[in-house]
Amino acid sequence: MINYNNKTFRPISNTENGETTNETIFYYKQVNNVLTSEYSGGKIKYGHLIGLVDSTGNIEMRYHQVNDKDELMTGICKSTPEILENGKIRLHESWEWTSGDKSKGESIIEEQ
Repeated sequence: MINYNNKTFRPISNTENGETTNETIFYYKQVNNVLTSEYSGGKIKYGHLIGLVDSTGNIEMRYHQVNDKDELMTGICKSTPEILENGKIRLHESWEWTSGDKSKGESIIEEQ
């Protein structure tokens, strides 16, 4: 199992309807199969996620955040890991807002 504890991630791409940018930093913590993260930067004042990690490192999560317009936004996300040549983790994310316009998107974040 991939362990995400104490790893830091930064987005490298996102669809237009997403709020994370390359200025957003995610600080991951993991205990057993429970993953949490606090994040902020760019358009996001503060965010938090909680998820479950399966035996192959896939993550199913829920997130909530306050954006730079003082809106509370919520969503769901599934992340699939890729191990890069340098040993760092890249996460391919498929997400959906559960607030606002309820649109879907895709993003990629990489371990820093």
